[in-house]
Amino acid sequence: MLTSTRRRLLVSSAASVAAVASPAWMRSAMAADSIKVGALYSQTGGLSIVEKMLANAVRLAVSEINASGGVLGRQVEVVLEDGASDPKTFNEKASKLVTRDRIETVFGCHTSASRKAVLPVFERRNAMLFYQTHYEGFECSKNVVYSGAVANQQLGNYIPWIVQKLGKKKFFIVGSNYVYPREMSKVSKKLIEASGATWVADEYLELGHSEWASMVRKIKESGADVVLSNVVGDSLVAFYREYKNQGMSQAAVPICATVTSEIEVAAMGAEYAAGSYISVPYFMSIDTPANKSFIERYRKFVNDPKAVTYHSLEAAYFQVFLWKQAVEAGKATTADAIRANIGGQSYDAPGGKVRIDPESLHVWMTPRVGQWQADGQAKVVDAGAQPIRPLPYFAYGETDANLMCTRKGAAQVKV
Repeated sequence: MLTSTRRRLLVSSAASVAAVASPAWMRSAMAADSIKVGALYSQTGGLSIVEKMLANAVRLAVSEINASGGVLGRQVEVVLEDGASDPKTFNEKASKLVTRDRIETVFGCHTSASRKAVLPVFERRNAMLFYQTHYEGFECSKNVVYSGAVANQQLGNYIPWIVQKLGKKKFFIVGSNYVYPREMSKVSKKLIEASGATWVADEYLELGHSEWASMVRKIKESGADVVLSNVVGDSLVAFYREYKNQGMSQAAVPICATVTSEIEVAAMGAEYAAGSYISVPYFMSIDTPANKSFIERYRKFVNDPKAVTYHSLEAAYFQVFLWKQAVEAGKATTADAIRANIGGQSYDAPGGKVRIDPESLHVWMTPRVGQWQADGQAKVVDAGAQPIRPLPYFAYGETDANLMCTRKGAAQVKV
């Protein structure tokens, strides 16, 4: 995602370590009896820096599962394929994993574009995709477990908090020009108006856009007292830097973002993000023994004592354990067995308890708001009392009492 981030990450697994130390006949027997799962993440191209981290999180989870006895008494083997930061390649590699390798479950994809590209493969071949990135919703497939947050889990608590706790009344909405920012904007406008505030602008710049001087001047002249940012990628880094360079104060007119993780903050420099806000379910700074242990284990696994964790990485990790539980509950690795048993599965993740919704196959999780500090970490300034239900069609009026994504499929909604 951010080519300016520079980290060397080692992709390894307990299975590969065991293979080196075991005799050939033992390796052969173990491989023949192993449960194969796919990991489909970019190892090359512009998205590879982030997606290698997600692949590492999956492999860490598998290594821990194998160390504790595996699944159904069998070791788990990860077959890693490179999506090469290209939706067409993602589709081809998904077909290879599902059709040629006959793998029933794949953990993978990072962008909505890559998920959309592979979805027909999983639906046509009746395989399961576990997708960990927070996304815009408006999707309901029985062949996907959605482990990242959807709009109501990021914005449902966030917008009222901005209005009530920060006292902000005039929102300038800005985003990158593609589906996620536009869908998030649609939800935000409804919540802004319901909270008694107004939005004074809704602006977009193309993905990768790096010249933000004109847009920041627009923000300054708009009379807005808060910026709701759905900007992503390298554009995000350029935006925050220009914001500070033009003398904009996070204290007076804070940026409240839906996409700014520990990775982007490290890339831009913590001083540019300090004082701004972000709403995601997980932060590296969550001060619990479970999260501290997770960070330590992840850093050891990738052999980097300064490695960063963030929300999609945590979801990539915990979704493997949810898969394990579903397989063991159904005593089978088939897509049908996983689908029949994944609903209701819960897990004590590094960021807290998560649970798969039986209807939508999305994850219940706890909303959190963080404020970025000078050290590049987020201070949690607001958190839900408990995990809340995912509503992937929230932008189209979905509520707890009126579910639009169920086991029967998606309801027809007007776009």
